[in-house]
Amino acid sequence: MNILSLQSHVAYGHVGNAAAVFALQRLGIEVWPIHTVQFSNHTGYGQWRGRAFDAGMIRELVQGIEERGVLGSCDGVLSGYMGSAEIGAAIVDAAALVKRANPRARYCCDPVVGDVGRGIFVQPGIAEFMRTRAVPAADIVTPNHFELDHLTGRTTTNLSDALAAVDALRALGPRAVLVTSLVTEETPDDAIDLLACDDVGRHRLRTPKLPISVNGAGDAIAALFFAHYLRTGSAAEGLSRAVSAVFGVLAHTAKAGAREIALIEAQDELVTPSRLFVPEPV
Repeated sequence: MNILSLQSHVAYGHVGNAAAVFALQRLGIEVWPIHTVQFSNHTGYGQWRGRAFDAGMIRELVQGIEERGVLGSCDGVLSGYMGSAEIGAAIVDAAALVKRANPRARYCCDPVVGDVGRGIFVQPGIAEFMRTRAVPAADIVTPNHFELDHLTGRTTTNLSDALAAVDALRALGPRAVLVTSLVTEETPDDAIDLLACDDVGRHRLRTPKLPISVNGAGDAIAALFFAHYLRTGSAAEGLSRAVSAVFGVLAHTAKAGAREIALIEAQDELVTPSRLFVPEPV
């Protein structure tokens, strides 16, 4: 399997492509990474070095790959943090180019906009671009709870609200939706929920809440969910495998007291999770 991954990248730590690429490679997947930004570290540290790339650079790299004559063997396109609406347009165009070369290819968009407690943290224009261009072009989207509400213009406080919002999001175009970091009135204080919906059904998965706050887990879950969804054709199966793997990595990270996810140290969890979580139909 080959996946074109267009995301941010950091030299130190594991977010964006620095989280997704290794996780996918550990599953035996060939990844063609294109970085939307190249930073020294995650911006959550408060200080960082590096720069965002422009849309022309993204288009040039995609063109170079196209010139190798390999886009027909690309099974999927994965996108995350975009940096600007112009870069977003280049990414959506890249996904369309791949799908013309291989009609069976799928586009998974992690619509990075913001998060609960932080609000919108992307550049002006990106949130609107996600709603009007990226999400409608995607086959799979993986918003967190905040992004689900923002993209659908809703406030979801219970499971019924969340399911209605997912239906509204799917009505824009995507056939499969994974909602991460979901906290509703039904979610226990010591737990976190995730929701996966496709044409087959709607499933919720609940895991214990770990005493940890790190970046990159969402990027890894999106990548793994996409990979398993492509392989199995099941959102429920993708949910189970992706979350079980990342929970194992995060449990190892919490035990070590690390600030960055222990993706390398706990890499066996990506393939054979210590604990398997099974989602329930809702």
